[in-house]
Amino acid sequence: MHDAPAQFMVRARDLSKVYTVGSSKVAALNRVHLDIPAGSFTAIVGTSGSGKSTLLNLLGGLEAPTAGQVSVAGHPLHRYSESKLVTFRRNNVGFIFQSFNLLPQLTALQNVALPLSFRGISRPRRERRARQVLHQLGLAQHASHKPAQLSGGQQQRVGIARALVANPKIVFADEPTGNLDSRTAEETLQLFRAVNRSLKQTWIMVTHDRHLASFADTIVAISDGRIAEISHNQLSTSLEVSPPCED
Repeated sequence: MHDAPAQFMVRARDLSKVYTVGSSKVAALNRVHLDIPAGSFTAIVGTSGSGKSTLLNLLGGLEAPTAGQVSVAGHPLHRYSESKLVTFRRNNVGFIFQSFNLLPQLTALQNVALPLSFRGISRPRRERRARQVLHQLGLAQHASHKPAQLSGGQQQRVGIARALVANPKIVFADEPTGNLDSRTAEETLQLFRAVNRSLKQTWIMVTHDRHLASFADTIVAISDGRIAEISHNQLSTSLEVSPPCED
Protein backbone atom coordinates (compact mmCIF):
# COMPACT_ATOMS: atom_id res chain seq x y z
CA MET A 1 0.00 0.00 0.00
CA HIS A 2 1.27 3.48 -0.85
CA ASP A 3 1.59 6.16 1.80
CA ALA A 4 -1.66 7.85 2.79
CA PRO A 5 -2.65 10.73 0.47
CA ALA A 6 -2.64 14.17 2.09
CA GLN A 7 -6.43 14.17 2.50
CA PHE A 8 -6.32 10.98 4.57
CA MET A 9 -4.55 10.73 7.91
CA VAL A 10 -5.30 7.01 8.20
CA ARG A 11 -5.64 4.26 5.59
CA ALA A 12 -6.08 0.61 6.52
CA ARG A 13 -6.36 -2.29 4.10
CA ASP A 14 -7.19 -5.90 5.01
CA LEU A 15 -6.08 -5.14 8.57
CA SER A 16 -6.24 -8.23 10.79
CA LYS A 17 -5.12 -9.16 14.29
CA VAL A 18 -5.05 -12.69 15.69
CA TYR A 19 -4.13 -13.43 19.31
CA THR A 20 -2.95 -16.79 20.58
CA VAL A 21 -4.69 -17.81 23.80
CA GLY A 22 -3.32 -21.11 25.03
CA SER A 23 -3.72 -23.52 22.14
CA SER A 24 -6.42 -21.42 20.50
CA LYS A 25 -6.29 -18.49 18.10
CA VAL A 26 -8.72 -15.60 18.50
CA ALA A 27 -9.36 -13.22 15.60
CA ALA A 28 -9.83 -9.77 17.16
CA LEU A 29 -9.89 -7.98 13.77
CA ASN A 30 -10.75 -9.47 10.40
CA ARG A 31 -9.72 -7.70 7.16
CA VAL A 32 -10.70 -4.16 8.12
CA HIS A 33 -10.73 -1.45 5.44
CA LEU A 34 -10.85 2.13 6.71
CA ASP A 35 -10.00 5.66 5.50
CA ILE A 36 -10.00 8.58 7.97
CA PRO A 37 -9.65 12.13 6.60
CA ALA A 38 -7.06 14.49 8.05
CA GLY A 39 -8.53 16.93 10.57
CA SER A 40 -11.65 14.86 11.23
CA PHE A 41 -13.11 13.52 14.48
CA THR A 42 -14.00 9.82 14.23
CA ALA A 43 -15.69 7.63 16.84
CA ILE A 44 -15.21 3.86 16.75
CA VAL A 45 -18.19 2.25 18.48
CA GLY A 46 -18.76 -1.30 19.62
CA THR A 47 -19.52 -3.54 22.55
CA SER A 48 -16.89 -5.15 24.74
CA GLY A 49 -14.88 -7.64 22.69
CA SER A 50 -15.96 -6.18 19.35
CA GLY A 51 -12.40 -5.32 18.34
CA LYS A 52 -12.64 -1.55 18.71
CA SER A 53 -9.72 -1.14 21.12
CA THR A 54 -7.59 -3.53 19.07
CA LEU A 55 -8.25 -1.38 16.01
CA LEU A 56 -7.21 1.75 17.91
CA ASN A 57 -4.03 0.02 19.11
CA LEU A 58 -3.08 -0.92 15.54
CA LEU A 59 -3.82 2.56 14.18
CA GLY A 60 -1.83 4.14 17.02
CA GLY A 61 1.21 1.94 16.53
CA LEU A 62 0.82 0.26 19.93
CA GLU A 63 0.56 -3.18 18.34
CA ALA A 64 1.61 -4.69 15.03
CA PRO A 65 -1.04 -6.27 12.78
CA THR A 66 -1.00 -9.99 12.06
CA ALA A 67 -1.81 -9.21 8.43
CA GLY A 68 -2.77 -6.25 6.28
CA GLN A 69 -1.48 -2.75 5.86
CA VAL A 70 -1.94 0.50 7.77
CA SER A 71 -0.57 3.93 6.95
CA VAL A 72 -0.87 6.80 9.45
CA ALA A 73 0.37 10.32 8.68
CA GLY A 74 2.27 8.85 5.75
CA HIS A 75 4.00 6.19 7.87
CA PRO A 76 3.58 2.52 6.80
CA LEU A 77 3.25 1.14 10.32
CA HIS A 78 2.91 -2.47 9.16
CA ARG A 79 6.54 -2.31 8.01
CA TYR A 80 7.96 -0.78 11.18
CA SER A 81 10.05 -2.45 13.87
CA GLU A 82 9.13 -1.87 17.52
CA SER A 83 11.84 0.78 17.91
CA LYS A 84 10.59 2.60 14.83
CA LEU A 85 7.01 2.44 16.17
CA VAL A 86 8.21 4.06 19.40
CA THR A 87 9.74 6.92 17.40
CA PHE A 88 6.55 7.24 15.34
CA ARG A 89 4.38 7.48 18.45
CA ARG A 90 6.67 10.00 20.13
CA ASN A 91 6.71 12.32 17.12
CA ASN A 92 3.17 12.02 15.78
CA VAL A 93 0.66 10.72 18.30
CA GLY A 94 -1.10 11.82 21.48
CA PHE A 95 -2.96 9.29 23.66
CA ILE A 96 -5.83 9.89 26.11
CA PHE A 97 -6.74 7.07 28.48
CA GLN A 98 -9.82 6.10 30.48
CA SER A 99 -7.83 5.88 33.72
CA PHE A 100 -6.08 9.25 33.12
CA ASN A 101 -2.64 7.60 33.72
CA LEU A 102 -1.29 10.60 35.62
CA LEU A 103 1.73 10.14 37.86
CA PRO A 104 0.45 10.85 41.40
CA GLN A 105 3.72 12.31 42.68
CA LEU A 106 3.88 14.95 39.93
CA THR A 107 1.95 18.19 39.62
CA ALA A 108 -0.40 18.86 36.72
CA LEU A 109 2.31 20.96 35.11
CA GLN A 110 4.91 18.23 35.47
CA ASN A 111 2.55 15.55 34.13
CA VAL A 112 1.74 17.64 31.06
CA ALA A 113 5.41 18.49 30.40
CA LEU A 114 6.55 14.85 30.69
CA PRO A 115 6.28 13.89 26.97
CA LEU A 116 8.54 16.80 26.06
CA SER A 117 11.30 15.51 28.33
CA PHE A 118 11.57 12.43 26.11
CA ARG A 119 12.38 14.76 23.22
CA GLY A 120 15.30 16.37 25.00
CA ILE A 121 13.58 19.74 25.31
CA SER A 122 14.96 21.99 28.05
CA ARG A 123 13.03 22.33 31.28
CA PRO A 124 12.15 26.04 30.82
CA ARG A 125 10.76 25.33 27.33
CA ARG A 126 8.87 22.27 28.58
CA GLU A 127 7.24 24.18 31.39
CA ARG A 128 6.40 27.17 29.18
CA ARG A 129 4.64 24.94 26.65
CA ALA A 130 2.86 22.96 29.40
CA ARG A 131 1.56 26.16 31.01
CA GLN A 132 0.31 27.33 27.62
CA VAL A 133 -1.72 24.16 27.06
CA LEU A 134 -3.06 24.10 30.63
CA HIS A 135 -4.22 27.67 30.14
CA GLN A 136 -5.95 26.76 26.88
CA LEU A 137 -7.85 23.99 28.66
CA GLY A 138 -8.88 26.15 31.60
CA LEU A 139 -6.47 24.65 34.11
CA ALA A 140 -3.86 27.37 34.60
CA GLN A 141 -4.75 27.85 38.26
CA HIS A 142 -4.34 24.12 38.91
CA ALA A 143 -0.84 23.81 37.45
CA SER A 144 0.74 23.17 40.86
CA HIS A 145 -1.90 20.68 42.01
CA LYS A 146 -1.26 16.96 42.15
CA PRO A 147 -3.85 14.51 40.72
CA ALA A 148 -5.35 13.72 44.14
CA GLN A 149 -6.24 17.41 44.49
CA LEU A 150 -8.19 17.47 41.21
CA SER A 151 -11.67 16.31 40.28
CA GLY A 152 -12.16 13.51 37.76
CA GLY A 153 -12.97 16.00 35.02
CA GLN A 154 -9.92 18.09 35.85
CA GLN A 155 -7.69 15.01 35.82
CA GLN A 156 -9.02 14.07 32.40
CA ARG A 157 -8.30 17.59 31.12
CA VAL A 158 -4.74 17.26 32.42
CA GLY A 159 -4.56 14.01 30.44
CA ILE A 160 -5.83 15.84 27.36
CA ALA A 161 -3.25 18.58 27.87
CA ARG A 162 -0.51 15.97 28.11
CA ALA A 163 -1.70 14.43 24.81
CA LEU A 164 -1.65 17.85 23.11
CA VAL A 165 1.57 19.31 24.53
CA ALA A 166 3.82 17.99 21.73
CA ASN A 167 1.36 19.17 19.05
CA PRO A 168 0.66 15.69 17.61
CA LYS A 169 -0.77 15.12 14.16
CA ILE A 170 -3.30 12.64 15.52
CA VAL A 171 -4.90 12.03 18.93
CA PHE A 172 -6.28 8.66 20.06
CA ALA A 173 -8.71 8.39 22.98
CA ASP A 174 -9.64 4.96 24.39
CA GLU A 175 -12.92 5.11 26.35
CA PRO A 176 -11.87 8.55 27.63
CA THR A 177 -15.07 9.15 29.60
CA GLY A 178 -15.31 5.73 31.25
CA ASN A 179 -14.46 7.08 34.72
CA LEU A 180 -16.55 10.26 34.45
CA ASP A 181 -20.16 11.02 35.34
CA SER A 182 -22.54 11.71 32.45
CA ARG A 183 -22.39 15.51 32.70
CA THR A 184 -18.59 15.61 32.85
CA ALA A 185 -18.44 13.09 30.00
CA GLU A 186 -20.48 15.40 27.78
CA GLU A 187 -18.35 18.38 28.76
CA THR A 188 -15.25 16.37 27.85
CA LEU A 189 -16.65 15.52 24.42
CA GLN A 190 -17.53 19.18 23.87
CA LEU A 191 -13.90 19.94 24.65
CA PHE A 192 -12.73 17.29 22.18
CA ARG A 193 -14.83 18.95 19.49
CA ALA A 194 -13.48 22.41 20.31
CA VAL A 195 -9.85 21.27 20.21
CA ASN A 196 -10.39 19.23 17.04
CA ARG A 197 -11.88 22.24 15.30
CA SER A 198 -9.45 24.88 16.56
CA LEU A 199 -6.23 22.89 16.03
CA LYS A 200 -7.43 20.95 12.96
CA GLN A 201 -5.93 17.76 14.37
CA THR A 202 -7.23 14.29 13.57
CA TRP A 203 -9.01 12.71 16.55
CA ILE A 204 -10.03 9.05 16.85
CA MET A 205 -12.03 7.93 19.86
CA VAL A 206 -13.14 4.49 20.97
CA THR A 207 -16.37 4.31 22.95
CA HIS A 208 -19.25 1.94 23.69
CA ASP A 209 -21.63 4.92 24.09
CA ARG A 210 -23.60 5.86 20.97
CA HIS A 211 -24.67 9.19 22.47
CA LEU A 212 -21.08 10.28 23.07
CA ALA A 213 -20.18 9.08 19.60
CA SER A 214 -22.68 11.62 18.22
CA PHE A 215 -20.15 14.37 18.93
CA ALA A 216 -17.91 12.97 16.17
CA ASP A 217 -18.01 13.70 12.44
CA THR A 218 -17.99 10.01 11.53
CA ILE A 219 -19.13 6.94 13.47
CA VAL A 220 -17.51 3.60 12.65
CA ALA A 221 -19.50 0.71 14.13
CA ILE A 222 -17.49 -2.45 14.66
CA SER A 223 -18.80 -5.92 15.53
CA ASP A 224 -17.02 -9.28 15.76
CA GLY A 225 -13.81 -7.78 14.41
CA ARG A 226 -15.40 -6.32 11.29
CA ILE A 227 -16.71 -2.89 10.37
CA ALA A 228 -20.49 -3.19 10.36
CA GLU A 229 -21.38 0.37 9.37
CA ILE A 230 -19.85 3.79 8.73
CA SER A 231 -22.14 6.80 9.16
CA HIS A 232 -21.54 10.51 8.87
CA ASN A 233 -23.03 12.49 11.69
CA GLN A 234 -24.87 15.67 10.76
CA LEU A 235 -25.50 16.55 14.41
CA SER A 236 -21.80 17.08 15.10
CA THR A 237 -21.54 19.88 12.55
CA SER A 238 -24.26 21.87 14.30
CA LEU A 239 -22.87 21.62 17.83
CA GLU A 240 -21.74 24.92 19.31
CA VAL A 241 -18.48 24.37 21.14
CA SER A 242 -15.89 26.60 22.72
CA PRO A 243 -12.80 26.06 24.86
CA PRO A 244 -13.49 25.85 28.60
CA CYS A 245 -13.20 28.77 30.97
CA GLU A 246 -11.06 28.66 34.08
CA ASP A 247 -12.61 26.62 36.89
